[in-house]
Amino acid sequence: MRQRVAITGIGLITPLGSDREEVWKALLAGRSGVRTISSFDHSAFDTHIGGEVLNFEPTKWVEEREAKRLDRFSQFGLAAGTLAFQDSELNLDRIDRARAGCIVGSGIGGLRELEEQHRRLFEKGPGRVSAFFIPKLMTNAVPGQLSIRFGLKGPNWAVASACASANHAMGSAFRAIQHGEADLMLTGGCEAALTPSGLAGFMALRALSTRNDAPEKASRPFERDRDGFVLGEGAGLLVFERLDMAVKRGAKIYAEVLGFGASADSYHITAPEPEGSGAAACMLLALKDAGVKPEEISYINAHGTSTPLNDSIETKGMKQAFGEPLARKIPISSTKSMIGHLLGAAGGVELAVSALSVQRDMVHPTINMENPDPACDLDYVPNQARKVEVKYALSNSFGFGGHNSAILLGKYRA
Repeated sequence: MRQRVAITGIGLITPLGSDREEVWKALLAGRSGVRTISSFDHSAFDTHIGGEVLNFEPTKWVEEREAKRLDRFSQFGLAAGTLAFQDSELNLDRIDRARAGCIVGSGIGGLRELEEQHRRLFEKGPGRVSAFFIPKLMTNAVPGQLSIRFGLKGPNWAVASACASANHAMGSAFRAIQHGEADLMLTGGCEAALTPSGLAGFMALRALSTRNDAPEKASRPFERDRDGFVLGEGAGLLVFERLDMAVKRGAKIYAEVLGFGASADSYHITAPEPEGSGAAACMLLALKDAGVKPEEISYINAHGTSTPLNDSIETKGMKQAFGEPLARKIPISSTKSMIGHLLGAAGGVELAVSALSVQRDMVHPTINMENPDPACDLDYVPNQARKVEVKYALSNSFGFGGHNSAILLGKYRA
């Protein structure tokens, strides 16, 4: 028998802050967290803006000595994981830790540490490279560190599938509980690739917005004048818990995880398949897995990157999955319009936002919708939050390499 899975804790580190309620209020208000980059000299770059996490103090979450042994993406992950467990109000001493695990996604891992040790290697020689270089760099550092901190001895690994990383991690965590391999999973994604090499790499791909004079207007998913995505950073971790266990302890339940779908474009290493077939396939698989009909979907949190190709092709994919008349009736919004693209962390933040929408029957807007794009002609909840009865919600994440994923949430019903 399949176990039912509940979301009982949310931890967020975002360009809009780290307090769940403040982030939620900012999203509903349509406030942008995109700004001019302050953490490094960007004067030589064409892009000067990003979704930067400001005033993050790692020593609030870990001791100073330990903080120095963690890359920024791991610091984000530990902070978000701590917040998620605090929010869940779990007593970890009362759970079977052998059946509690952690699966976390990151598309790139410790890029800041890579830059620093590369500089040391070529300026000072191999003898000056830090002994913590590899442990700080590796993408699996976060689930490893979280398992050590909280004594989680169940399923534990990292997922790296570019911008689909968090969704794939959460899908794996969902399956672990659903199939009886675990009772509790801490899962989501974290990323801190807003660095000189990260910015330069995506700039070389011509993927980034250069709307430097108006940072808050730079991320404009599905809008005619979009010119690329905004590189962001942060983390979104969630507590997935066996539903009967959550109910027994009287936990608050944001939403129930009902379905997961994954597919591959098999087309191009960076460009999505032109007709949106891969995107449609993962949404249909999530619906089938959940046993939910297309007409029952109340809301879609889109991948919605603000790049010319992604937004038009995701629109095609939604039309394929739901049929054009039905697709036009579904409210769709992009969290990235306000925080930028958090790469491997994006799906974690966006599933948390989707869970809040399910719990509270509100959907945040897609901001900066000023000029309609004929190729993007669905209901993207333009510029104003909306009261919607959200019975079922889909959260989409797609990644370079043609990785597609969708997670389906529903209201908890006894």
